[in-house]
Amino acid sequence: MPERAPETVVAQLRPHARRLVLPAVVLVAVSGAVGYLSGIVEEGWQQLALIGGAALVVVLLALAPFLVWLGTRYTITSRRVVVRTGGVVRVRQELLHSRGYDVTVRQSAGQAIAGSGTVEINAGLDRPVVLRDVPNARLVQEALNDLMEESVNPVAARRQRSQARAPDETVHWGSR
Repeated sequence: MPERAPETVVAQLRPHARRLVLPAVVLVAVSGAVGYLSGIVEEGWQQLALIGGAALVVVLLALAPFLVWLGTRYTITSRRVVVRTGGVVRVRQELLHSRGYDVTVRQSAGQAIAGSGTVEINAGLDRPVVLRDVPNARLVQEALNDLMEESVNPVAARRQRSQARAPDETVHWGSR
């Protein structure tokens, strides 16, 4: 059996960073509002309520989306695609290039402007592997197609060799 080349990382991706624009705006707006309102509010309990409410808004609308973005990683290697999601509960999904699959890119208007897109990899499973909002989605699609073509399934290679035999050869059990 021929020795396989070591698996190399082709690309490591996260969803497009434009997903963090709204959380950044929320963080700046809440900081400004707390700074302005803390000078107006005189009672101690009102200042605590202001800070507590601001902290809650920052955690829900700025920190949580950042942690979701940070917890999502797509790794494309020479042998497979690995999708890792989640913070507390981690989910890891793998798809071998040798299985063969269809790659579809979907782009909304905002994604087209930003040059990103959603890459769906359908290998005939229950549901496709989805790389959501990746930068340079067309380049990812081309790389996946090239990697799939380079990856040879041993069964398919045997089938191709057997079909490539000359038509006049006769195969007998156990010999040629």
